[in-house]
Amino acid sequence: MFDLVIFDCDGVLIDSEIISAQMLIDALAARGVQIDLAYVARNFLGRSYPTVMNTIREEFHLTLPADFEADYRAKLLERFERDLKVMPGVAEVIAKMRVPYCVATSSSPMRAAKSLDLVGLGHLAGPHLFTSTLVARGKPAPDLFLYAAAKMGVAPARCLVIEDSLTGIRAGLAAGMQVWRFTGGSHLRGRDLDEPDDARPHMRFASFDGFYDIAPELKSPN
Repeated sequence: MFDLVIFDCDGVLIDSEIISAQMLIDALAARGVQIDLAYVARNFLGRSYPTVMNTIREEFHLTLPADFEADYRAKLLERFERDLKVMPGVAEVIAKMRVPYCVATSSSPMRAAKSLDLVGLGHLAGPHLFTSTLVARGKPAPDLFLYAAAKMGVAPARCLVIEDSLTGIRAGLAAGMQVWRFTGGSHLRGRDLDEPDDARPHMRFASFDGFYDIAPELKSPN
């Protein structure tokens, strides 16, 4: 059924969203902006940093200082070095995959590559790591997924997207791809997973341990 599997990074390959969300909440609180995890999940999950900053400017009439991004990213990577974990079971799934795969993420190239390396998935960086810096429009526009598919030489209809965020699901659907939602990340645990009509995946799964029970045709026979 599929000739390419496209993985999102944060919240799918790495259990990072809960870390970055809490750090952003704390950083904004220090500047008088009060948001919670539900707000982050609803407005920021799956979106690029510039989009997040634009939302903060529009919603809270706050323009963050020029050094905010660099400071936030530096502190986030320090925290990642201490606390970041690979999503359970995903390394084994990738190791046994029969078809080509790649990563398409809203994270910056440096953050994505560093994060993957920290959890032992550094081999996913390089030419098969696609970030929103490569396209004019980030998720929920389909541009990034379409770009990744084109570079990998696969028609969109033959691609399977693994996403966690509603933003990413919208992007995959808009690209004409099959979209499965991974719900096993710490940031989604115990949360309301209601999905609007424009962000309903074709399937949901909560653990990579059972991935090949769902898609045995994607597993290498060796």
